[in-house]
Amino acid sequence: MAQLDNVIADLLAIEGATGAAIVDIDSGMALAAGGSPGFDLNVAAAGNSNVVRAKLRTISDLELKDEIEDVLITLQSQYHLINVLRGEGNTGLFIYLVLNRVGANLALARHKLRAVAGNVAV
Repeated sequence: MAQLDNVIADLLAIEGATGAAIVDIDSGMALAAGGSPGFDLNVAAAGNSNVVRAKLRTISDLELKDEIEDVLITLQSQYHLINVLRGEGNTGLFIYLVLNRVGANLALARHKLRAVAGNVAV
């Protein structure tokens, strides 16, 4: 669990980050979470697992030979980034990162998120 807590700390160090979680796609349960985005991260983790599962089903239904890299949800005051993990030791998980739109650089945040994602192992 300490390794996942370190990943959450690295995610929260991204400029503009207010919340982060590592989430199991199938159950919607957060394996680790941190920050203060102004809402319940566990509820958001469960809801966003539905988004990921729906997109995976759609890709399958369309018979696309492709994978989700990330999903961006843009709100008036926040960016919500969902990065689906595909490495050894982290398949079936995604990173959920909440950014304040005023303080975040979206391109830089995506770049840093991918770098952190490479370090996630369960």
